[in-house]
Amino acid sequence: MFLENTVNHKEQFGWIEVICGSMFSGKTEELIRRLKRAKFARQRVEIFKPTIDTRYNDDMVVSHDANEIRSTPVESASILRLLAQGCDVVGIDEAQFFDDEIVSVCNDLANNGIRVIVAGLDMDFKGNPFGPMPALMATAEYVTKVHAVCTRTGNLANYSFRKAQNDKLVLLGETEEYEPLSRAAFFRAMKEQAKESKKEDKEGLL
Repeated sequence: MFLENTVNHKEQFGWIEVICGSMFSGKTEELIRRLKRAKFARQRVEIFKPTIDTRYNDDMVVSHDANEIRSTPVESASILRLLAQGCDVVGIDEAQFFDDEIVSVCNDLANNGIRVIVAGLDMDFKGNPFGPMPALMATAEYVTKVHAVCTRTGNLANYSFRKAQNDKLVLLGETEEYEPLSRAAFFRAMKEQAKESKKEDKEGLL
């Protein structure tokens, strides 16, 4: 990612960076990389994630490749205004699980001179925009969309296909529950899944 040099050095400002994409695309990996660079530069860094995300560790942000960085789990976005005081850089992982207030919170932090780095899924398992992510991407200065590799075609993947038959919007999982698919592979898989579901419903009525 290329960030242009600041022209007006007297202006106290922050900004928002959004890292988005499908599952297994390296979003958290990129978030951790940027935060560790900031820590190395001796900047004051705090990392937050929603309390719902307990897949690897309660208190760590952990990538699928097992890279990790210590974080603070929070129940709601509003508390970040208090916890982020005195920071130079704030990292937020799994932003799609936060309430809509995360958008105004991130903008408030940036307006107070903080660099805000947000990572999250841009689409849910049905291929629809996920939670507050579209609004975060719209208000961010920098948006990085990362891609996985489709497990069925080998092409770039930007969809997270849920293999498990479960309609809950939030279902934590890994490779057993999800696989990254390209656009063509995703819509074929969704069509097959819908066909299978209808068949099971029909058999259940017999």
